[in-house]
Amino acid sequence: MQIKGSAVKITVATVVILATVLYLAISGAKDSKSYYVTIGEMQKMGGKAYTRNLRVAGNVKPGSIHRMGTHADFVLLELGKELPVQYNGSEPPPDTFKDDAQALAMGHLGRDNVFQANQLQAKCASKYAPATPDQIKAKAKAATALAIPAAH
Repeated sequence: MQIKGSAVKITVATVVILATVLYLAISGAKDSKSYYVTIGEMQKMGGKAYTRNLRVAGNVKPGSIHRMGTHADFVLLELGKELPVQYNGSEPPPDTFKDDAQALAMGHLGRDNVFQANQLQAKCASKYAPATPDQIKAKAKAATALAIPAAH
């Protein structure tokens, strides 16, 4: 009987441990999931916007950036809609985070309708913008001038 009782205890302990690990895996995956939404979509989500991890993109409104060490307050613009953002990350905003830069904020919407971001990505709009026709012509003209030797 001693062996049978020990086997039951081990089986029960194993089931409890597996159930705990499964619960932690499921709840961890749920907490780390984030939804990409536009500012307009987020504003239409109602109460769900306050309970979900979200990723919101837009352009940084010129003159709205206020830096404080690793924190920054700014406004994202997207199709005429504005979203105030408070970034409270462990690292300062990236160097490319400037006026008119494209930014992606990850976090959640606060009850005060200010987006609380814990991660921030940005790319400089002017650096990645497509070349204008005038810029293309100027580059072609410069390349042609280099290729043709000057007359003596």
